[in-house]
Amino acid sequence: MRILILGGTVFLSREVARQAVARGHDVTCLARGTSGPPVTGAAFVTADRDTGISAYAGLEGDWDAVIDVARKPQQVQDALLALSGSSSHWSFVSSASVYAANDTPGADETAERLAPMAAVDGRYTDPADGEYGQAKAACEDLVRGLGPANVLVTRPGLIAGPEDDSDRFGYWPARLAQERSPVLIPAMAAESMTQTIDVRDLALWLVTGAEESRTGSFNVMGPSVPFGELLALAADAAGFHGSFRSADPQWLHEQGVAYWAGNESLPLWLPEEYGGFCTRSTEAALNAGLMLRPVEQTVRDVLDDEQERGIYRERKSGLSTARETVLLAALDVA
Repeated sequence: MRILILGGTVFLSREVARQAVARGHDVTCLARGTSGPPVTGAAFVTADRDTGISAYAGLEGDWDAVIDVARKPQQVQDALLALSGSSSHWSFVSSASVYAANDTPGADETAERLAPMAAVDGRYTDPADGEYGQAKAACEDLVRGLGPANVLVTRPGLIAGPEDDSDRFGYWPARLAQERSPVLIPAMAAESMTQTIDVRDLALWLVTGAEESRTGSFNVMGPSVPFGELLALAADAAGFHGSFRSADPQWLHEQGVAYWAGNESLPLWLPEEYGGFCTRSTEAALNAGLMLRPVEQTVRDVLDDEQERGIYRERKSGLSTARETVLLAALDVA
């Protein structure tokens, strides 16, 4: 197949390119080229999608499939204007963040979405902070304009795996590999759920979706696993024999510890109103051919990647050593 990937140099889109090449397809990636080198075996077109339709010049000819991971509706609109007439199948990677509520366990693809971002005079502004879900919803609607017989919309939640630089998942295996004890965790976190898909499984879903001209909208996520079980898997992989110290979630919030991700956060920790976020139904995708590797394998592969990159490196998510030490001391006083 002749496949065009709008992206192809970072994490998910890079893994999609890698797998598509490995399966013998003729792959072209379009990206700015500032985030990393292209995958060996894929053609590479350097372009900035923020420049509009002109970014797609030189991509003439028919494409068997286009795979897009954009978060900006204007980029999607321009790509559709430039390429929709020459593509047989269009796959868009959306997000579980399009859903309006996160408190219902087992919710499927029919759950209500957020109101999509609206265009002004036919064009979209760049999403502001807090508009990620609304922007992805708008992207979905633009792509669906091609018709139900040509479009695959994929909604992942948390994506993990080797080369992930968000640190949302990798923080925990790396933290336990440091053998510092105790490890600070939110109280009751052990019973809360996590739902992570390995980037390699998601990429395979996208490539086979192009091969099979799969259509429809799907939650594509990993199994729901209690946080305590995930910690146990990470501890086993890292050989961690220390202890954990639980802190009241309200106390952590008062100390300025962030939820989920970002600077000085406890990754995978979510507010109570997100009780359904990591328990969404993936039955439709599993019935359509989604294949998932064991979470234990993802944990071990992520740990190998973390050790190669440095478990003490500066991170985008998680607590620094200094911050965790201060919090543990304050918790003792409290």
